[in-house]
Amino acid sequence: MATMAPHSTAAAEQLTGTAPIELIGLTHDYGSRLALDHLSFRVNRGEIFGLLGPNGSGKTTLFRILSTLMVPSSGTARILGFDAAREPNRVREKIGIVFQARSVDIKLTVGENLKHQGHLYGLSGARLKKRIHEVLERVALLDRINDNVEELSGGMQRRVELAKGLIHSPEVLLLDEPSTGLDPGARRDLWLYLRMLRDEEGVSVLVTTHLMEEAEHCDRLAILSTGQLVALGAPFDLKSEIGGDMVTFEAASPAQAAELAARMRERFLVDPTVLGTSVRLEREEGHRFVTQVVEAFPGFVESISVAKPSLEDVFIQRTGHRFWTEAQSE
Repeated sequence: MATMAPHSTAAAEQLTGTAPIELIGLTHDYGSRLALDHLSFRVNRGEIFGLLGPNGSGKTTLFRILSTLMVPSSGTARILGFDAAREPNRVREKIGIVFQARSVDIKLTVGENLKHQGHLYGLSGARLKKRIHEVLERVALLDRINDNVEELSGGMQRRVELAKGLIHSPEVLLLDEPSTGLDPGARRDLWLYLRMLRDEEGVSVLVTTHLMEEAEHCDRLAILSTGQLVALGAPFDLKSEIGGDMVTFEAASPAQAAELAARMRERFLVDPTVLGTSVRLEREEGHRFVTQVVEAFPGFVESISVAKPSLEDVFIQRTGHRFWTEAQSE
């Protein structure tokens, strides 16, 4: 749910040029495939920003560039004013990273994992001990400080990962598919902690995800498709742009769906989208329109659904295809 924080500092960032994350024409070409195609947008201070897209959309490539693990083919990615490609060490001082793959040592205790991570950032002694207690209290794991990580549940291990990313008090936190492998309860807890970081410490959080329900928790989203930015804004605002109801008619075959769409265009002067056996369109008072279609074209409709617009509807409207029809690798 959006807060006032992202909007209150936006004007100042326009003047100072120190937005937590700023992309300017960012492009990456693997030779056989263009992974990122001239992306340009900003992440505001104190907001949770989501990168939403299916596999192959470019979000993993973008995450690697922001993490200073890759250099883009062209364009610029700045974090707090520092160029991720030209000033990687300065960027690494400012960011915390939680990768999708596990990065904790399960044979060490929770405290030992954080101690070694702190040493990498020059922390030691009483200062490091104090910070370990602070971050473990933040993620509700202080009572498990002496437990081996392998003894913890998957959700708790993910919280240790989060604590590692926070040990050096970063201003920007990057998380790659953070809820992978978590049960619903652990997923809710994770988002609770992220909102606390945003609201109480002003940390700017960027999350990559392919889960629509997870994207709904973000203050703003960049929706990616085959390396291109297809939508940018708050989830509610993006869905509101569609308006009306999303009506879906299921036909018995793709051929029947195409025929139904053609007849609807001619009879009702609408422009539906055909996706396999589905015919979709946005319509005010969709339940009334459903009755008109069924009466006009008996035998064509196998089933019907009427729903408020979703983020997947935004994706389909902007791209003309379903969320999961793209290549399955990045």
